[in-house]
Amino acid sequence: MTGPTAAGPSAAGPTAAGPSAAGPTAAGPTAAGVTAVASTASSDERGITTAEYAVGTAAGAGLAGLLYKLLSGGFGEGLLKKLFDHVLSLLGIG
Repeated sequence: MTGPTAAGPSAAGPTAAGPSAAGPTAAGPTAAGVTAVASTASSDERGITTAEYAVGTAAGAGLAGLLYKLLSGGFGEGLLKKLFDHVLSLLGIG
């Protein structure tokens, strides 16, 4: 038998694992090279992503600390009172 069988395609054509060794894939002869470059670049940048998260977390914690210091002192109390008074006056309540 020369064509596909119930078990799968013939030895001359593509298999379940991929194309035959006879020629390039449908995506083109450079598809394997592009895939290799893309996967290498993404695996090399894993540490960079982690570092970006660390910098973002540190910046967020610093901003939270700064806001806490500003709002917990006299300046923050006056600012919040003025803000709430303004919002209440806009709503016609206060």
